[in-house]
Amino acid sequence: MKRQFFQFLNRLNKAVLPKYGKKDPTKLKKYQQAIIAYRYFILIHALADD
Repeated sequence: MKRQFFQFLNRLNKAVLPKYGKKDPTKLKKYQQAIIAYRYFILIHALADD
């Protein structure tokens, strides 16, 4: 159940949130870094075996 929830959030993030993959993370603004951190957190939990 938890994994399905995170997989849903991951699909939603891909559709809604901007992508900053090609930019230097040190030059991003704080809110952009927060978006990257949030997307990473959701991705890791969506891929977890638990």
